[in-house]
Amino acid sequence: MDLINELMQHLQKDEPEMIKIRRHLHEHPEVSFHEKETSKYIKNYYQDMDCQVRDCGDGYGILVDIDSGKPGSKLALRADFDALAIQEDNDLPFKSQNPGVMHACGHDGHTAYMMVLAKNLINMKDQLKGSIRIIHQPAEEVSPGGAKSMIQDGALDDVDNVVGIHVMSSMPTGAIGYHYGESQTGRSDFTVKFTGKGGHASMPHLSNDAIVAGSYFVTTLQTVVSRRLDPFDTGSVTIGSFDGAGSFNAIKESVTLKGDVRVMKESTRKKIREQIEQIVHGIEVTFGVTADLDYDDNYPVLYNDPSFSKQVINTLKEANIPEITDFGAQDPSEDFAYFAQKKPSIFFYVGCMTADGKNHPHHSPDFMMNEKCLLIAAKAAGTVTLKYLLK
Repeated sequence: MDLINELMQHLQKDEPEMIKIRRHLHEHPEVSFHEKETSKYIKNYYQDMDCQVRDCGDGYGILVDIDSGKPGSKLALRADFDALAIQEDNDLPFKSQNPGVMHACGHDGHTAYMMVLAKNLINMKDQLKGSIRIIHQPAEEVSPGGAKSMIQDGALDDVDNVVGIHVMSSMPTGAIGYHYGESQTGRSDFTVKFTGKGGHASMPHLSNDAIVAGSYFVTTLQTVVSRRLDPFDTGSVTIGSFDGAGSFNAIKESVTLKGDVRVMKESTRKKIREQIEQIVHGIEVTFGVTADLDYDDNYPVLYNDPSFSKQVINTLKEANIPEITDFGAQDPSEDFAYFAQKKPSIFFYVGCMTADGKNHPHHSPDFMMNEKCLLIAAKAAGTVTLKYLLK
């Protein structure tokens, strides 16, 4: 029996363990930068295994090093483990026990399959060449993300390539999706506070209405994409919050708006920021208000290195996985992009659509995955890892 078949059999046997871990994590979710108990749970899993485990980064990140003791390449496998500030609507026996917090994006599944895969790779490390680094990463969902501080703390030291996987509820379970080059959007977010002069609604001439200024800002913002970007570039600007609550008969002194920017080129990111800053200044001048703009350029465009990505996808195709397709570039952003900035990487997708085919979108209170995706993800990552280390 060759090593890949041996690993596949072990993973098949360990599928119930993956599901058990996933359900435990789903019951006990923790939001970004507060994953203390989740991190402890992951570290305890490796306690008696023949590997090196250390904390990494300024949050709750964990590195697990699996060294064959023989020379060779070093491959990193990354899985994130934070949850979201969402109240779960699902009626499950393992429903979230933490009010207002839910694993609504599948990171519990990422962590579960990775832990069991790592265990099996540790058990067969003497038959491999080179080494494997498991990156258990916190805080993917919230800027500045968990990846940056882990990289600064040496997560990619001596690493040659990085592989990441995300489950996708919009893809049929059993399918694998990928894309070469720019594959997920880069992200920025901003907060702007406009301050005028409050007063009585019956005497607007004695006041300076911040709501009017904020409203013009929202309207003018719509011209950034439609009139300032090349039609062949991808970009979006969204106002997600307009905090102007007050009284019906009072003119608001100040309003605060929060916005989101997505791009597929870093040059587009720069152009949109310049336009937003210019519009903010124009609103100040036009309406005689002051503006306080806090603009955060955070997650980069996720770039899948074409050469390494083709190597990985060819490996999966040779494994006779029935459905592997170019899934196209994806709209959401991912802080895996920071790893991909530093090392040739691939981030691909494993379908987790429920058996009834219903839509349970990511980041929704009823997000749900087909747990069969855990074994598929483990087998895909395991196949890629062994082919990489045995080449």
